[in-house]
Amino acid sequence: MHKNLWAYSALVMVVAACQPAETAIETALETPALAEKSDVRTPGYSASRNVYFGDLHIHTKNSFDAYIFNVRSTPADVYRFALGETLVHPAGFKMALQGPPLDFVAATDHGAYMGILPAMDNPDSPLSDLELSRKMFDAKDQDAIIRNFQSIGSSVRKGEPIPEIYDRDLIDRTWQDAVATADEYYRPGELTTFAAYEYTAVTSRSDSGDTFGGGNLHRNVVFESAAPQRLFSVLDSNNPEDLWDWMDDERSAGRDVLAIPHNSNVSDGQMFDLVKFEGGKIDADYTSQRLRNEPIIEMSQVKGTSETHPALSPNDEFADFEIYELLLASTSVSKINGSYLREALARGLALEEATGTNPYEFGLIGSSDSHVAGGAYDENDYWSKVGIVDGSAAERGSVPPGGAKTWEGIDRDPNAENWFSKWGAAGYAAVWAEENTRESIFDGMRRRETYATSGPRIRLRFFGGDVAADMLDAADMVEQGYSAGVPMGGKLSVDGAPSFMAWAARDPRGAPLERLQIIKSWSTAEGPQEAIYDMACSDGATPDSQTNRCPDNGASVELTTCQPSTGQGDPELKAVWTDPDYEAGINAAYYVRVLENPTCRWSTYDALRAGVERNPDLPATLRERAWSSPIWTSHSN
Repeated sequence: MHKNLWAYSALVMVVAACQPAETAIETALETPALAEKSDVRTPGYSASRNVYFGDLHIHTKNSFDAYIFNVRSTPADVYRFALGETLVHPAGFKMALQGPPLDFVAATDHGAYMGILPAMDNPDSPLSDLELSRKMFDAKDQDAIIRNFQSIGSSVRKGEPIPEIYDRDLIDRTWQDAVATADEYYRPGELTTFAAYEYTAVTSRSDSGDTFGGGNLHRNVVFESAAPQRLFSVLDSNNPEDLWDWMDDERSAGRDVLAIPHNSNVSDGQMFDLVKFEGGKIDADYTSQRLRNEPIIEMSQVKGTSETHPALSPNDEFADFEIYELLLASTSVSKINGSYLREALARGLALEEATGTNPYEFGLIGSSDSHVAGGAYDENDYWSKVGIVDGSAAERGSVPPGGAKTWEGIDRDPNAENWFSKWGAAGYAAVWAEENTRESIFDGMRRRETYATSGPRIRLRFFGGDVAADMLDAADMVEQGYSAGVPMGGKLSVDGAPSFMAWAARDPRGAPLERLQIIKSWSTAEGPQEAIYDMACSDGATPDSQTNRCPDNGASVELTTCQPSTGQGDPELKAVWTDPDYEAGINAAYYVRVLENPTCRWSTYDALRAGVERNPDLPATLRERAWSSPIWTSHSN
């Protein structure tokens, strides 16, 4: 990480050191045969499935890169926040959900050194007597704090434990406590909690040095119900394929588990590579294992959105959405190819054409990656993610530092410039499931009937198959959608141009909907291909027959108040669409994107509250959105 950030963290630790330590539908995957599922139904059960919103990526003090930034929250705080309770941010202000409680959630602390830093700072722990601990928490020697904490980051990146602090028994106990806490707060029908942790693989460049810097290959590992006594971290192996072997063993022991990759946008092109982790051709065994263990990915969170990049999608006018490009703890720019999901969908189809196997058939979710136990999901109530270093508007670069009213002549903080100001408000994971239980939500994730949002709780359905326009107004539209074909996440066998049905409804607390789009990815000899079609437009408009685009509905935002214009946009959009450019014999992946009217970005809200000039280098507004999991087509003959 950039030295300035570590210098800042050193100041944080000066403060911290003085404080006390604390279905019949066809899909590509089938649920493995494991322990028998419960047949007890909770209130609200629906055979046609409800949508549940949650967050499967949250850290607490047990993560080394949270505790160092003065975070003292616990896994119990994650669940209390999800239930609607108020927490206190490390900077001293209150944090609470603006909307309803979450439906499901997981605390996902780093498996590497889980619980170690709190022990190193606890005088009752033998780890506090180590020289490394004294130097890391010695308020008088800031350089030592920086240098010694960087050694932990380097250890994680290399996958090589530091023997003196690698107390595996303590890590095991911390993990077992986390599992017990998830079980304690599990309330079927109200709040589903999962035992989970983060597997923190990082790739290196020659200039990485002894830091945490590198490409992100992180995964959140989520257990359905039962969890083992010991987790598998990068300090066991930093090869994700070894993680999958361990997960297969866990599943054989009756403990179903899945891994959710995140931040492919900063994976340096390696999350969706064309070869295995250590080289070698992708084959059927690799594909089968990856799909079994990683049926979904997290494509939107604080550290950027991984749908696509303007350089990959020059004809997509909405591609430049919360793009974040710097490698972890670095100012180096990540490689674009191999880092974004739309291209990955096409890459997977190309691999399937060449090898018969497609490792990139994945569903989508969003989450937060909050390190303070609660995600900042709303643009108008944003607290970033790390802790005390980005807890104020000035520290995250949305208002001028030092009490200045304008940005003219301001000496800008490189941490805010490079990182914090470029981050975005958190997303949600949405899962269609029969009921709010571990079994039902986990099954929804495994069959990929999931979608991602950038923050609003937009409701989104997507079906492919023998669908027709008259279904859209039918009282049993959903039931007809299921019987006519497959939902999002499914595979559709076709012998002609495929048809799809999509429906979206606004979040009552969000902006009206502006357009409903379908995005197609496929591959040819020339490489990845894509096309974007607007399926439905707001305000009674229809897509242009030449451009396949809706006209602008005229919605705007008054930047001096952040008040949106009124009268534009719809509460609901729905359409049936048949691919007008279908080519026989070409397999493709299709997914839906729904866009809201524009609203203020968090940085604009920050400046407005402070009564100062907004940062001219940051977008003033954005269009919140949701993305469905894809439906893949294959040919029946």
